Amino acid sequence: MRKTTALRVAAAATAALLTASACSSRRGQDAQDTAAGGACKGQQTTGITDKTIKLGGIYPLSGPASAYGTISKGVAAYFGHVNDKGGIEGRKVEFVVRDDGYQPPKAVEEARRLVEREKVFAVFQSLGTPSTAAVWDYLNQQKVPQPFVATGASVWGTDDKHPWTIGWQPNYVSEARVYAKYLKDARPHAKVAVLYQNDDFGKDLLGGFKQAVAGSGVKVVAAESYEVTDPSVSAQMTNLARSEADVLLDITTPKFGSQALAADAKNTRWNPLHIVNNVASSTAVLKPVGFKNVQGVVSATYFKDPADPKWADDPEVKTYQEALHKYAPGSDPANQFNAYGWAVASSLHKALDAMKCPTREGLRDAVRNLKDVKVDMLLPGVTLSTGPDDAFPIETMQLMRFKGERWQLFGKPVDSREEFGPVAK
Repeated sequence: MRKTTALRVAAAATAALLTASACSSRRGQDAQDTAAGGACKGQQTTGITDKTIKLGGIYPLSGPASAYGTISKGVAAYFGHVNDKGGIEGRKVEFVVRDDGYQPPKAVEEARRLVEREKVFAVFQSLGTPSTAAVWDYLNQQKVPQPFVATGASVWGTDDKHPWTIGWQPNYVSEARVYAKYLKDARPHAKVAVLYQNDDFGKDLLGGFKQAVAGSGVKVVAAESYEVTDPSVSAQMTNLARSEADVLLDITTPKFGSQALAADAKNTRWNPLHIVNNVASSTAVLKPVGFKNVQGVVSATYFKDPADPKWADDPEVKTYQEALHKYAPGSDPANQFNAYGWAVASSLHKALDAMKCPTREGLRDAVRNLKDVKVDMLLPGVTLSTGPDDAFPIETMQLMRFKGERWQLFGKPVDSREEFGPVAK
């Protein structure tokens, strides 16, 4: 799938900064960077030694998407746990977290700080499509790995000009396909209203959904967008209710997801099946609305929900809960964003273990050559797989429905690659 306008705008916004500073920053960096010898001769070893690995992460610890900031706590808890056990291949992990407030220009500033001042081995996790789009040109020019970005935009897997960047979670097109298959099977004549964020995140999922239902009896009958700077989505929800659609596809980030769920609950004259996308499905998003008001809401997931009694005796979930209490006291183990952080950090651990060379190039190549790698926090049947023609690590999800005070899985895991084929470039 081609890049959208917002991605081009984000790239343009950083072009002048990169052009003005590229030569000077490169000279300064070269003076302090290090390179491998032997079979890995010439490859970059900045940020990694025999005893340490220094990683950087960029999250919205403040701003309109600050609910995602807690992901960094799940990541830090995982690395703290691993360090206590001796590290990764004997290397202790230092994880440096920076706040961009969900603002692309700030993300660029923080990426430069991590690369040029902190001298990190990789920028592991930049969160959000706009922020990631703003920094990937810079990181690829600097040849710094940007593994497992926290955004499901399909461009991270279809673009062939940024080999140092790759996603992790199911891309938004794949997620949309799972909802489309569900509706085609369960409600073959559904009329769908869509609320979506007006950026690459929202447009990617909406576009994937429209493609997946094309030619079927499932129709999109209304769509309303919002900006991340909007105070609320109440007006959009009022307009969508007028469509009398029997399904609401809710493509939002946490703040607006809560607002949409609350507006839906308040409007008793409109009772659509509410499908909320995965990135706004945390119980932290649903709880402020009141669990009694979100019964029957549907979403999809790919990793274990620590709040689900199904996993009460699961060794990995137990380890996660204990480590979060130890390394991020006060954090809620039931918050799926914390579990997400643990799962993605565990996935990076697998990639680091798979490096043929302990270098930036080694990590770049390892994340693109994963073969059905099992990660214990992922759902059974969900593994990491990439290859020369497939840069999407996870494309399998399972539907879940909110009942009582938690999500309950239903149906079987859906491999969107198997059902729909590869995501188009």
